[in-house]
Amino acid sequence: MQNMGELPHTCHIFVAADGSADYKTVMEAVDAVPVHNSTTTIIHIKPGVYQEIVTVSGDKRYIVLKGEGDKPSDTKITFYNHNGGLMENGDPRGTFRSASVFVYANYFRAENITFENSYDGSGSGGRQAVALYASGEHIEFYNCRFIGGQDTLYAKDGTQYYKDCYIQGDVDYIFGGARAVFEDCELYSFNPDEANEGKRAYITAPSTPAAQKYGFLFLNCMTTGNFGPQSVFLGRPWHPGSDPLADSCCVFKNCELSNQIRTEGWKEQMGGFLSKNARLYEYGCTGEGVAEHERRKILSDEEAALCTKERVLGWE
Repeated sequence: MQNMGELPHTCHIFVAADGSADYKTVMEAVDAVPVHNSTTTIIHIKPGVYQEIVTVSGDKRYIVLKGEGDKPSDTKITFYNHNGGLMENGDPRGTFRSASVFVYANYFRAENITFENSYDGSGSGGRQAVALYASGEHIEFYNCRFIGGQDTLYAKDGTQYYKDCYIQGDVDYIFGGARAVFEDCELYSFNPDEANEGKRAYITAPSTPAAQKYGFLFLNCMTTGNFGPQSVFLGRPWHPGSDPLADSCCVFKNCELSNQIRTEGWKEQMGGFLSKNARLYEYGCTGEGVAEHERRKILSDEEAALCTKERVLGWE
């Protein structure tokens, strides 16, 4: 992957919740970055819990958020929001405004941080609660954690790369239309009510535009969680607003699939759009979750050879 540190200059900003650094909040540090900056700005975030909404606007490129703890759980950005909540002006928040962290900027990177939406399922309205909303080109996450329930990680569009990350949720917890690669990641399907044995989880809900050749690619990932056997679908085809121009694209390649994965693999349909008509594939996967079923389409060796992170992302 391209290194943003190759830019000619680097600026460093430090954040500590206890006030011992340049800023006490992550948002204050982001605000301090000049618009249209052409310098890599590394925001060093000391261990702690940062309860705030963070927005990296499209005019602030080349920002790096770097957790300074020993592990990503040491540095957490979290907020309690959900679909059914209200904005300050009284308008419904909705799914896409429920995120704890919004990234609209190109050339953004985060390392060693937990991104969480702490919504606990209570209250009225929808339970969708986004931890990360990412929309832009050349967005990268390394050794990060994404914690939520329904709709944890919204990879809306652009090109995105996730390496050595942990992603937790239950329903459509990785969704969107981006060209995104998830490499060496753990996909943890979390059942908040283990007594409810009939509950089902859905890992992905891709909404790839039909004209876009690639969507989600999972490379060498593993599925885990606290759901019982035969309780988790690899995903289902999402057509936002019943958009007929969406053509969901998702590939699980060389992944380890746990016994939680249902024999059918993919949910039959979503909103009337059928999985069998979508670009949902597997290749070279192992584990108890591997099975033969008419919904589980397997790529040929030639097709799989074209599914690489370089081709999906198109980065030099």
